[in-house]
Amino acid sequence: MLAWFQALMPKEERFAELFVRHSHILVAAAEALRKLLDGGDMVPGYCGEIAAREHDADEITREVLLALRRTFITPFDRADIKDLITSMDDAIDQMNGTAKTITLFEVRTFDPLMREMGDLIVKAANLTLEAVPLLRSIGQEAERLNTITEAITRLEDRADELHYDGLKALFRAHATSHPMAYTVGSEIYGHLEKVVDRFEDVANEISSLVIEQV
Repeated sequence: MLAWFQALMPKEERFAELFVRHSHILVAAAEALRKLLDGGDMVPGYCGEIAAREHDADEITREVLLALRRTFITPFDRADIKDLITSMDDAIDQMNGTAKTITLFEVRTFDPLMREMGDLIVKAANLTLEAVPLLRSIGQEAERLNTITEAITRLEDRADELHYDGLKALFRAHATSHPMAYTVGSEIYGHLEKVVDRFEDVANEISSLVIEQV
């Protein structure tokens, strides 16, 4: 009787599509952030692009949450779907937070270690984009998903190292002679490190799905 009843209830087939769309936006925002870190006159334009991408991502997140309320049968546990899309949205929110800080302080030049952190963010976004479509066949793709999530975790470890090294370099260069430069630089480093942290959260959510489903 339960199976017959469930067959009559609405099913949502668009969750996978929405997650993939969000992943593409993550990549676009990450690439804009990396270009921003090259500095120069284009910085404000890239900040605006990141803000626009963040708005697009919010729209998709709202679609996912609305679909959760309207759908009887979901591909995964409702809480898992909510946690995954929220973690992905947190990543782009943190990118936008980075751009807002750069806009606030009108920064136009960036340290090499900041650009290296930007490279890590692009890699993490692309790994997320690679992982999300595999969730459609999670049983068959469990090994590949585990490999991807482990790679994201290694990126986060490297981001921690760059964050530490960047703060040390800032302190040596500016702590006494130009305290404001140290403060602004440390804010940017902190935001960049948090972006990678949020991608690690995404990886952890995917890992949890693999454990539950396989």
